[in-house]
Amino acid sequence: MAFLAAARLAETGMGAMNMAPRSQTVDLHTVVTGWATGPFAWVVLAGCVYAAVWYLRAAGKLRAKGRTWHARRTVAFFAGLVCVELALGSAVATLSMTHFEAHIVQHLLLMVAGPPLLALGAPSTLILQTADKRIRHAWLKVLHSPPFAVLTHPVAVWFMYYGAMFAFFLSPLLANAMDHPAIMDLWNVGFLFGAACFWWPMVGLDPIPRWRMGYGLRFVNLLIGVPFESFLGIALLSLHTPVAPMYTLASSHAGGGVLWGMTELFTVIAMVPIFAQWSRSDLREGRRMDARLDAEAAAAAAGVALPARPSGPDPSKQRGLAATFAAIRRDA
Repeated sequence: MAFLAAARLAETGMGAMNMAPRSQTVDLHTVVTGWATGPFAWVVLAGCVYAAVWYLRAAGKLRAKGRTWHARRTVAFFAGLVCVELALGSAVATLSMTHFEAHIVQHLLLMVAGPPLLALGAPSTLILQTADKRIRHAWLKVLHSPPFAVLTHPVAVWFMYYGAMFAFFLSPLLANAMDHPAIMDLWNVGFLFGAACFWWPMVGLDPIPRWRMGYGLRFVNLLIGVPFESFLGIALLSLHTPVAPMYTLASSHAGGGVLWGMTELFTVIAMVPIFAQWSRSDLREGRRMDARLDAEAAAAAAGVALPARPSGPDPSKQRGLAATFAAIRRDA
């Protein structure tokens, strides 16, 4: 219901917006040709191309060694790169200067669509399986470093993901950033980093040294965010003045509706793969237990004693370089 209401309000806002004078109209020609051409846009494009080439070469190294790297991971990683490029280099970026709806779409691509797709590509695992020894150990030192542990702590990630949205959209920070492109670029990089830290343990394909999340906690993490995102969307819909001087009031309302509706939709979509992972995990665990019980019953009937179960901790829950490599070998 909230999504439908937000969509209706967004449509109403769009209708009013079209009657207001704008410095940049939205049509097919603008969408196709209105890509950003500034230095930051070129840096983003170069970074995405470099990441794509590296990923293909790394996956090719694994195949050359006779190891399997699922095509769905490659597709997901490339889709994530496309989301980042669309957010920061396409007409979405240029239209965000005059249309708050485009700014929200940019925000959604950077924080809700791109990061989980990149995480589904398991790039950290690919680095540790294909890079040379020097790079592997350097990356592992980063993963196990105290600063990285602080930045990826659940509380810090919550502030970077949800808190940053509130601080940015409901304060003068938005207008200040839009008046200074370099500051806006830094904000966008920060949004992407915070979202990557949020979705990395939620997807859970890469081995994570700290702050591992069970499936139940992943659900809770998504559900807790629903009221925060809804409140932010409603707050934008309830504004009596534009959210920033470069936007109209109708555009501000339409952007709030898009934010409210799409964040709820993405939350529901994100629950589907988490539930599927949880179901498959329970099924595998059940099969292992059944196999163990069958083996114990067969051994008892034959009068043979099975070796005792390992009493040590699960390698995935250990810390240190060796434990991380063990987790990679297990998850590959």
